[in-house]
Amino acid sequence: MIFKKLFLFLFLFPTFIHAQVHQSILDNGMKIFVKEDHRSPVVISQVWYRAGSIDEVNGKTGVAHVLEHMMFKGTKTTKPGEFSEIVAAAGGSENAFTGADYTCYFQRIEKSNLPMVLKMEADRMQNLVILEEEFNKEIQVVMEERRWRTDDKPTSQVNELMQSLAFVSHPYGRPVVGWMNDLENMTYEDALEWYNDWYTPSNAILVVAGDVKADDVFLLAQKYFGPIPAKKIKTRKPQIEAEQTGMRKAIVKAPSKLSYLQMAYKVPALDKNLSKDSKDIYALEVLAGILSNTSAARLNQSLVNEQRIALNAGAGYAMITRGGLSLFEFYATPSEEVSVEQLEIAIKKEIKKIVDQGVTQEELNRIKTSVIASEVYEKDSVFYQAMQIGQLETIGYPHTLMDQYIENVKKVSSSQIQDVAKKYFVDDRLTVVSLDPQPLDPNKKPQGKPHVH
Repeated sequence: MIFKKLFLFLFLFPTFIHAQVHQSILDNGMKIFVKEDHRSPVVISQVWYRAGSIDEVNGKTGVAHVLEHMMFKGTKTTKPGEFSEIVAAAGGSENAFTGADYTCYFQRIEKSNLPMVLKMEADRMQNLVILEEEFNKEIQVVMEERRWRTDDKPTSQVNELMQSLAFVSHPYGRPVVGWMNDLENMTYEDALEWYNDWYTPSNAILVVAGDVKADDVFLLAQKYFGPIPAKKIKTRKPQIEAEQTGMRKAIVKAPSKLSYLQMAYKVPALDKNLSKDSKDIYALEVLAGILSNTSAARLNQSLVNEQRIALNAGAGYAMITRGGLSLFEFYATPSEEVSVEQLEIAIKKEIKKIVDQGVTQEELNRIKTSVIASEVYEKDSVFYQAMQIGQLETIGYPHTLMDQYIENVKKVSSSQIQDVAKKYFVDDRLTVVSLDPQPLDPNKKPQGKPHVH
């Protein structure tokens, strides 16, 4: 499963911010985090690996995601698919996702089954078997997934080109699913190499949340993961994006009923030391919420409801990344008879309003109130408690960032938002990709189809 970064604004609405996170570390370097929540006899177990598409090299793009698929294809003692079958038979659910910065494997289970899933996770951490026959079948599944997610969807093609045009020398420019030519030429040895390079306790984090006691989890972690010997992982070389010196524009031609516009400004992510440019980062974070995410947001109100030049419009920003870089993105579908050029001008006018006038106190209050009061993930909050910890720690931030989030958001002022809009929303940082809709073939069937993992 491909995982697109959640905007931290949505991601860190802390439902149980004050609950203590217990942590430990095994002798082999594996970190363990436990968050107790005894409201129901349910446990979430997640194993995170600090290995994603950011670590790939040209010619082998998509291998992180391919290996995620292969992790369900058996070990020295289990058959292909048996991991999923055992979890399902116990009444649980499981899956995995790969992102640019990490790969995560998770289960939702009744608490008595925690030892079972930890034992199986430890088994595939060290005993995975990658058979050429199984790989050759699964790589076809991954290619179908790429066709389904990207090749069959014009807006996804726009987004893929946007990323590769905005990041010309940084690996964030490569799709997590990989380029099709790389997938067509990938071998089982490539997947095995990836597994041997990155899947080791010292490059992994275990997060358990739910109806457990921390000391019990630490004992289980020691029992199952402790004996796994640590391997030295490869040295990660600095990956610096080349300076952008002017606006970049491109057009995607694809069959579609509607045109589409995506704009992205290069902006920084939150520095790992939590000090450099941190005010800018939280101002960008609040601005993303003011512009998008609700019916009352500025882009929806202005472009969709008032001017009626867009059928939909939004913005987004990921403030935490391993690569230290991010994009502040705008995306919109123009109304009939409205060109993407007109829509681009209209979005820039909205930006200029913010540069000239800032935002209203009412908008600031709305965002700050929603951050404090929201329980976005109340239906499955235990899962997202674990997600918060795992994502932050794997990327390289302390999980205590959750506890600082509200206070930093509350400090953001209109003048700070004006400053970041003026500083970062300039044409020399801008990439624009639009969709030029081509005639639809009513007889053409989708090329790909989705897959569970």
